[in-house]
Amino acid sequence: MSDQKYNSPEDPYFEDAQADEFEEEELISKTELKRQAKELHKLGETLVNLTDAHIATIPMDEELADAVAIARKVNKKKDGYRRQLQFIGKVLRQRDTAPIEEALAKITHQHQASNAAFHALEKAREAVIEQGDPAIQKLIEAHPELDRQKLRQFHRQIKKEREKNAPPKAFRELFQYLKDVMLDDE
Repeated sequence: MSDQKYNSPEDPYFEDAQADEFEEEELISKTELKRQAKELHKLGETLVNLTDAHIATIPMDEELADAVAIARKVNKKKDGYRRQLQFIGKVLRQRDTAPIEEALAKITHQHQASNAAFHALEKAREAVIEQGDPAIQKLIEAHPELDRQKLRQFHRQIKKEREKNAPPKAFRELFQYLKDVMLDDE
């Protein structure tokens, strides 16, 4: 009975101790902690899979950079690779990951912008091949540095190649020409 008295919620000392405990630490569920750990693990795996040029742009301290370098050297099919990724996740839990995530977002954005530019070039090439002069006129209005005569010549050569089932040499050359002129323009 005396145990109930000291452990009872009515005891003012018990309430103060409990209130102090809740104020000192934020309540984070075990599920939330696991989710955060999984996200950091994925972030670490993303870092390991980057190219050397992209890794150089990521702001990392020496310990994290060494851990990533070791993971890149380890055979991905071995258990050591999995343990190294777990270690990278542990190291990331002790760091502010916002600068790393910003750098990764910037790399991803550059990649998406590059892909969009190449898709635009492919559409322009297809328009020149399929539509001929109207598409060439639109291209020249958008990019005055393009040579109308050269575009018409590519159009004719590609039509001949397709009729003869010849290798698509002019098709590739048109893309390269558009890439050289249109991407240098931007």
